[in-house]
Amino acid sequence: MAIHDLIGSSAKFRTLLSDIELVAPVDSAVLIQGETGTGKEVIARTIHESSPRRTKRFVALNCAAIPGALLESELFGYERGAFTGAVNQTMGRFQAADGGTLFLDEIGDLPLELQPKLLRALQEKQIERLGGGGHTLPVDVRVIAATNQDLAQLVSAKLFRADLYYRLNVIPICLPPLRERRDDIPDLVGHFVRKFSARLNKPIEAIPEEVIEFLKDHDWPGNIRELQNFVERAVVMSPGRVLRPVLTELKRMTRSALPADSRTLAAAERDHILEVLRQTDGTIGGQQGAATRLGLPRTTLVYKMRKLGIEHRRLQRRSRIEYDSPVGTREMAAAAGAF
Repeated sequence: MAIHDLIGSSAKFRTLLSDIELVAPVDSAVLIQGETGTGKEVIARTIHESSPRRTKRFVALNCAAIPGALLESELFGYERGAFTGAVNQTMGRFQAADGGTLFLDEIGDLPLELQPKLLRALQEKQIERLGGGGHTLPVDVRVIAATNQDLAQLVSAKLFRADLYYRLNVIPICLPPLRERRDDIPDLVGHFVRKFSARLNKPIEAIPEEVIEFLKDHDWPGNIRELQNFVERAVVMSPGRVLRPVLTELKRMTRSALPADSRTLAAAERDHILEVLRQTDGTIGGQQGAATRLGLPRTTLVYKMRKLGIEHRRLQRRSRIEYDSPVGTREMAAAAGAF
């Protein structure tokens, strides 16, 4: 079954389609939550294209991809002379999406200082351009937000405003990871093979059954995006008209195959964060901070630290950092040498 770019036939996929059919006709805010690569923007576009707003624009903004200092002008626009370099009046994403849908991806990375302004725009359906001097503009926008973080946990950690969370979370949609909808993998693989065969002008006419079974056995931590990239690579590298992926690229280790004494993913992540914090003398933000080294937004790292029981207590001059932790001294020493 396929609607727009949504492919699948599993029970969880059919439930998702039913949710979209219920959500699309109304104007209520939607919060899409799911792991990276599960297709949150595809779901948002499908909701828009199935709604009465489909004749108007779908405008997307990734809140993690734009520096916090620029986000306000990106969202609301700015007047000429509002800041150095503002030579023309410029509309923001809200105004560009007027009558349509505004998709705010990675909403969990929206800076705290900007959250009240977004909340006001959602509640009053009015915006004020940067440098607008109090002059407001009406906007008719449906907002769909998405995140791979647990916003409720961010609220508890005082990293996200509760009132904005409740305003966005009117209709929650949770996307299952690909490992929880393995029955959709054959449909997805077939779709991607047809897509890339046409795009690359490299016809693939057959997909061996053992390949499908192998792909269904993989956990796909990168979800649909990882599967799509893998199939594209397989189409490129297959020498003939039969799909011949390099299956050794995938690790078939499942949770049941792990040895009993293996560390959990959370423990490994915790150890790695501890080591990077030691390397940066406890500095979290900035270009040389732990967040940058880990490739994470600062707010995401702080959230992960609190979730994993790492409480930043004090930094000492001997390039050593102490943390409040549920583990003892020996475990801390072991963690320090784990990476």
